[in-house]
Amino acid sequence: MHLLQPQTEVSISSLVSTISTVDSDISNRQVQLSTWENLCTEAEQVDWLILHFNRWFSHLNVNLVKGDFEPEYFPAIDSTPARIQFAHGFFNSALHEISHWSIAGEQRRLLPDLGYWYAPDGRTAEQQALFEQVEIKPQAIEWLFATAFGRKFRVSLDNLTGEGGDGNRFKDHVFAQVQAYFSGQAQLPRDAKHFIDCICLCTRAGKTLQNDEFQREMLD
Repeated sequence: MHLLQPQTEVSISSLVSTISTVDSDISNRQVQLSTWENLCTEAEQVDWLILHFNRWFSHLNVNLVKGDFEPEYFPAIDSTPARIQFAHGFFNSALHEISHWSIAGEQRRLLPDLGYWYAPDGRTAEQQALFEQVEIKPQAIEWLFATAFGRKFRVSLDNLTGEGGDGNRFKDHVFAQVQAYFSGQAQLPRDAKHFIDCICLCTRAGKTLQNDEFQREMLD
């Protein structure tokens, strides 16, 4: 059995403590303000996610917010916290944007959109290949988040009007990245690990994610 381990070299601050689900010093009472199981609609789940994410990461001066348009990250300015804005109130969009934020280091979090250059839909084959390379880790981490919530995860090549890329190869890479997190070949960013710990306490009675919950055919 392999347990997910936090990534120590990609952290936003030396002040962020690593929290282990094996011997955790956080409790359900500390992390859950309202009961996840009682939620019936996606809108309710989105509101729950915003409330709890903002509590869990209040020490990092960042807020998760719904956006009416495309997702975007806004760094903190003066007394205004940083904002992770996800698209159209979609739960899965929120998880995806959180995954990107969790990977970003301290310097990237000072930049609009975490310093990423985004080529819109209609990318060339070369642009799509670069997009897929950058998306492997965020989508692997998003899969972990989604599974912790008991939700279906689907990979996204996000290029409907351009060169579609090799979907099967991309799925292989995402699956391999998840396996690397479980085997210890790769380590999770600390904030991703903390997020998963908190989710599992609220949705799985603290049961940690297991390697056998992630199979390659689930991505097809």
